[in-house]
Amino acid sequence: MFEEEPQADGAAVVAAAGEALQALCQELNLDEGSAAEALDDFTAIRGNYSLEGEVMHWLACSLYVACRKSIIPTVGKGIMEGNCVSLTRILRSAKLSLIQFFSKMKKWMDMSNLPQEFRERIERLERNFEVSTVIFKKFEPIFLDIFQNPYEELPKLPRSRKQRRIPCSVKDLFNFCWTLFVYTKGNFRMIGDDLVNSYHLLLCCLDLIFANAIMCPNRRDLLNPSFKGLPSDFHTADFRASEEPLCIIAVLCELHDGLLVEAKGIKEHYFKPYISKLFDRKILKGECLLDLSSFTDNSKAVNKEYEEYVLTVGDFDERIFLGADAEEEIGTPRKFTGDTPLGKLTAQANVEYNLQQHFEKKRTFAPSTPLTGRRYLREKEAIITPVASATQSVSRLQSTVAGLKNAPSEQLINIFE
Repeated sequence: MFEEEPQADGAAVVAAAGEALQALCQELNLDEGSAAEALDDFTAIRGNYSLEGEVMHWLACSLYVACRKSIIPTVGKGIMEGNCVSLTRILRSAKLSLIQFFSKMKKWMDMSNLPQEFRERIERLERNFEVSTVIFKKFEPIFLDIFQNPYEELPKLPRSRKQRRIPCSVKDLFNFCWTLFVYTKGNFRMIGDDLVNSYHLLLCCLDLIFANAIMCPNRRDLLNPSFKGLPSDFHTADFRASEEPLCIIAVLCELHDGLLVEAKGIKEHYFKPYISKLFDRKILKGECLLDLSSFTDNSKAVNKEYEEYVLTVGDFDERIFLGADAEEEIGTPRKFTGDTPLGKLTAQANVEYNLQQHFEKKRTFAPSTPLTGRRYLREKEAIITPVASATQSVSRLQSTVAGLKNAPSEQLINIFE
């Protein structure tokens, strides 16, 4: 919005920044205290450093820091950090992508000399963003393998309020599955920023949705008839779903680079108990999640709970991966369709390049192996994904410790005697 010019009068730039910040705070419905603190910090930093780029982007960084310092008293819960404004809303209003935010925020933290605790918060946030970006790229093809293609679905016809509910569409199912995944992931910190654990949690969510689609006789139209995990008698006229939910974790691990032991561990010890809690709290209802009478309520409840999580804890609303503007807001590579204009493809290629550059700088997903340890690596493949790379590392570790007891060996005991 504003470009930093060395020749510009300092007072005029600060005044323009104040007006821009005021407009931004009004759009976000922020308190005056946070706005004043953000402007003071911006003015102080600008007096000591040359800020390149748009002023609004630096204001967004300053405003985010001010918001995180805010403390709000709550009823029955003491105090709450932040002022109920998510990072996603700030960046959306400031027209700043997440990749740009992390780049500028690192410089802002250095210039502001922010405490180590805040720096670690940003590092966790960036790591979570990187993991979610990779997971979403895996989510789309796996979903298309199990269910119908949401991109080929006919648009819904408008209906009046008096008309009865209509079944959920494949697109609704796609959005619900991703929202349930990010909401569940956010409640387990040890899963949220770990690529392998997050990937296996995603497989658990897809497994749950598949089991419910099989269970509901009127929802089997959502399934991809060529999916390899379907029961052998699925296409027969007298097919009946078993009383026990059908599990496709093993099939998904085989088809999509998963580790069966890890995935089953996540499902039994984290996912299933957490889903049971959601049923106990009445967030999820019904014998079948996709049933006509319960899907809309389930979807609304999960979205509401996740929105509360983002405002109080999460910062980063991962549902923006589902939006049409995801490319601009976060840099998510989207699905290519045949009727995509050439200009759109060019812009998309630039986004993917920027995202790849961001990951290459971090190199958090690359396995670090010394040259002398090449014998421990699998043969080089033509295409290697971050998920496959990470799961290979875990698989090698599992094979190394396979058969060992959870106790010191006799030789080790003799050494310390």
